[in-house]
Amino acid sequence: MLKMLLDPLGGIVITNDGNAILREVDVAHPAAKSLIELARSQDEEVGDGSTSVVVLGGEVLQVSVSLLQQQQLHPLLVVQGYMHALTDAVSFLQQISTSIDTADEGACLKALEICLQTKFSSHAFKHLGLMALRAVKKIARRLPSGKLDIDIKRYAKIEKIPGGDIEESCLLDGLMLNKDVVHPRMRRRIENPRVLLLDCPLEYKKGESQTNVEITKEEEWDLLLQQEETAVLLLCEKLAAAKPDLIITEKGVSDLAQHYLAKENISVIRRVRKTDNNRISRATGATVVSRPEEICAQDIGTKCKLFEVRKIGDEYYSFFLECTEGTACTLLLRGGSKDVLNEVERNLQDALCVGRNILLESKLVPGGGAAEMAVAARLLQKAKSIESVHQYAYRAIASALEVIPRTLAQNCGANVVKVMTDLRACHSRLDAAAACMGVDGETGEVCDVVAKNIWDCLAVKQQIYKQQCCCA
Repeated sequence: MLKMLLDPLGGIVITNDGNAILREVDVAHPAAKSLIELARSQDEEVGDGSTSVVVLGGEVLQVSVSLLQQQQLHPLLVVQGYMHALTDAVSFLQQISTSIDTADEGACLKALEICLQTKFSSHAFKHLGLMALRAVKKIARRLPSGKLDIDIKRYAKIEKIPGGDIEESCLLDGLMLNKDVVHPRMRRRIENPRVLLLDCPLEYKKGESQTNVEITKEEEWDLLLQQEETAVLLLCEKLAAAKPDLIITEKGVSDLAQHYLAKENISVIRRVRKTDNNRISRATGATVVSRPEEICAQDIGTKCKLFEVRKIGDEYYSFFLECTEGTACTLLLRGGSKDVLNEVERNLQDALCVGRNILLESKLVPGGGAAEMAVAARLLQKAKSIESVHQYAYRAIASALEVIPRTLAQNCGANVVKVMTDLRACHSRLDAAAACMGVDGETGEVCDVVAKNIWDCLAVKQQIYKQQCCCA
């Protein structure tokens, strides 16, 4: 269900994303601020589970009150018990987890679809899930140490264009910029372009200190102008010597430089953000150059097969397409309004993070509260063998974990007492079949969540447990 919020500046935010809602909430209580910070940290770390971590964190704080007031336990003993329980809970999660083959798109889409089915874009979850999975695989690269590096914020850009339907959204096999060439005579379509990236201005360089020049004749003024033109001409000749078809710079381009480069049949795009320049570098294989004098053949990017400028609505967009060897991409979103696009962007961002989690740690756990009930049952069993007061902390964490399936049952309008009783009876067996019993989020019935293809990422669950224990 979407919520309509009014931000401090008077703008309207329509969303059901937990982190987006909590960002707009103004609270004064220190514990509430801590929970909001938990949601923000959860969203940045794994991209999903921000609502669960707040619900579970609040429940852990609630059960901690009884340990401190009724049991009269010292806070240090409670914290130590929580840390031991956290270690065992993470270990139990590993035991009930299932490994998947990351090369199998169908298996990876299981967790992505569950992530999107509870959000605004649920009617297009298959399309957006496939986009997110392929985008994550495209930007993934193997480091020399053997570790997989997936930097979503830097190399997976989401571009939003109002109009059309969500189903028209697509993953570009390259990049897209909201930019046009600087001169009307420059080419707007280039096949197999040679791309040169710069972070220096293409204009006359002004002196760093103030200088006074005394001019006594008209010819001297013309000489000064000629020197400026000569400097720009020499700069353009150095660039043209590398034989690029397209030059992209982070700084400005003077009118004179535009004229000379247009005569050389070189297209130019100016004032590109540094982040976009870095993504173009990874997509085309070009190297960002700081000084025109240092340009060499290896700095030219040739991995892009097509450069094209298109007009969509009232805006011009530059496309770098068919970058098959590049490790950067753009996800183009279409939607009926800006509010729709903003919400779909939040949903897709979560899906990208879940896709990254799957590739980094290809393990899933049963969803629908089944994992929480399984871990809670095992913590209660472990508490019976603990002789110290830490057993109270184990029981408290086990009781807190039940808030997830209980909340799912409440949201469905089911009989909470009956659902929780049935779940406790199932999970008391402590076997593999019992670990798959959870709550159907639509009907509120106890079911085999694995048979219904309801999964959660192991990395997300582990992060939730770590966050709530640290918060308490």
